[in-house]
Amino acid sequence: MKTTKIVTSFLTQDGQYLILKRSDKVRTMKDLWAGVSGIIEGNEEPLYRAKIEILEETNILEKQITLVKAGVEIRTDSPQYDNHEWLIFPFLFSVKDPKIKLNWENSEYRWITPSEITKFQTVPSLEKVLTSLL
Repeated sequence: MKTTKIVTSFLTQDGQYLILKRSDKVRTMKDLWAGVSGIIEGNEEPLYRAKIEILEETNILEKQITLVKAGVEIRTDSPQYDNHEWLIFPFLFSVKDPKIKLNWENSEYRWITPSEITKFQTVPSLEKVLTSLL
């Protein structure tokens, strides 16, 4: 089975959590809600990749975030390919009064409570990833 390593990060402030709607310009999971996510390249440390993705996708600098928790890796089947799985490295960061500027990968963002995540059409296992960080 092929495994793709990815990071999924949530930013939190005042009991709310940031989710992003993937744009129709990305290759996969178009128009689904997700955390700040990206593929781990080569032998990168997952935490390093998580911080890069936060900067790229939200324009929030590393000095503006504080790591709250690094979760246990979660394996989930890839919905696009047979005999393929994702190994998700979850992270939770706190942030204070961020000025979010999305790049082309996402079209919208929302601050939600954990119980509201079920109201959104999300990428696979997003609720499980968020719950693992709470």
